[in-house]
Amino acid sequence: MSETLSIGQVAERTGLSVHTLRFYEREGLLTAPVHRDTGRRRVYTEDDVEWLIMCANFRATGMPLPAIRAYAALVRQGPGNEQDRLNLLREHERRVAERMAELAACQEMISYKVRVYESRVAHGATGGLWV
Repeated sequence: MSETLSIGQVAERTGLSVHTLRFYEREGLLTAPVHRDTGRRRVYTEDDVEWLIMCANFRATGMPLPAIRAYAALVRQGPGNEQDRLNLLREHERRVAERMAELAACQEMISYKVRVYESRVAHGATGGLWV
């Protein structure tokens, strides 16, 4: 077995808390069982770290836990389901693109308001109800 990492080391490397790592394991979000050392402590591999970083990215982009669980199950099944994996990722990509478009519209409105307030502050405008 290649070099292993403790749960604390994995938390540090991935930015996920120890609690989250245990939660991901319980929820079936990992692609392989987490091994235990002779003291029954969890030990992780570099492959686990790479997968957990991907999971963190999925979560950061709003992928629901059931979708990550489904994707992990497909990975565990091995080759032959690449179309299913692709479909799942395309659907998530579509949702992320929609959310990015929504956020871009919100950012435009906020940027407009920033310009309005910068102008008012620069010109010493006071009083009145500013929205």
